[in-house]
Amino acid sequence: MSPSPIMSRRDALKAGALAAAGIALAPLVPGSAMARLTAAAKPRLERITRPIPSTGERIPVIGLGTNQYSVETAEEMAQLQAVLEAMAEHGASVVDTARAYGRAEEVIGELLQRMGNREDFFIATKTPIRGELQDPDVEIRTSFDQLGVETLDLMLIHNLHGVEELMPAFIRWKDEGRIRYIGMSTSVDGQYAAQMEGMRRFPLDFIQVDYSIANRSAAEEILPLAEDLGIAVLVNVPFGGRGGGAASTFGRVADRELPDWAAEIDAESWAQVFLKYVVSHPAVTAAIPGTTQVRHLVDNQGAGRGRLPDPSLRAEIARFWDGLA
Repeated sequence: MSPSPIMSRRDALKAGALAAAGIALAPLVPGSAMARLTAAAKPRLERITRPIPSTGERIPVIGLGTNQYSVETAEEMAQLQAVLEAMAEHGASVVDTARAYGRAEEVIGELLQRMGNREDFFIATKTPIRGELQDPDVEIRTSFDQLGVETLDLMLIHNLHGVEELMPAFIRWKDEGRIRYIGMSTSVDGQYAAQMEGMRRFPLDFIQVDYSIANRSAAEEILPLAEDLGIAVLVNVPFGGRGGGAASTFGRVADRELPDWAAEIDAESWAQVFLKYVVSHPAVTAAIPGTTQVRHLVDNQGAGRGRLPDPSLRAEIARFWDGLA
């Protein structure tokens, strides 16, 4: 029997502690059968989707980040293929990648070709994050070539690098039907002012920004502005926080049972609580937690079904988090 989602996250915390101590860990055996077994254990709740404001097209609220997908070996590729297969089985579609993630674009492209189900996925990618940019058309075309696609669902200017050079080409490629949606991304609080300036200046369909229970600063200005302007929001690092990543966030609740209110939003793990909090913000379209493990993918996808916290419960969750030692 596959492990429960809650225990999987606790195992992940223990694994992080062992890795920090320099202890080698055995790799998990990939396989989409694990996803099917977990999914078959109980009836699925209704999947949650949100509309993209510029078109009304709906996408599932929990996707996948791929910043750890720069792999080489056949074993690693098989493990990542199992994750994408589990995504499709669970009705998820948003896959976010970037040139900055090493070979991730190429890996996603190869796996899509192997599986033959490109149409099941909403593929988003991002231009280079730093350094001298090539011709804007070359930068865009490189992502197409590495992903092996004829059209891209979403392309973002990564952390605002080269906005002035790239945005005219983005708009032109969208007008030509090669890119369906365009946008800008940041995961740095110090770029929020420039991000908001770009939101007001350019015809953006999406932004990407960091937001989590542990770092709620985007809710102060950027998320309300996106809601006002009708711009979709992808949330990166939804388990992160200032001064620490997912390990820090999960570490604060590692030995705590889920509160009674978790059942009110159909949450069965801390990961689901954290993700449901993020996607319940009215401006958020989808969150893209990263994982290379099927069991974590299945756990995360549980947050994209059932009920979400209302404003009153969102406030209670925030108070709970803020009160943790």
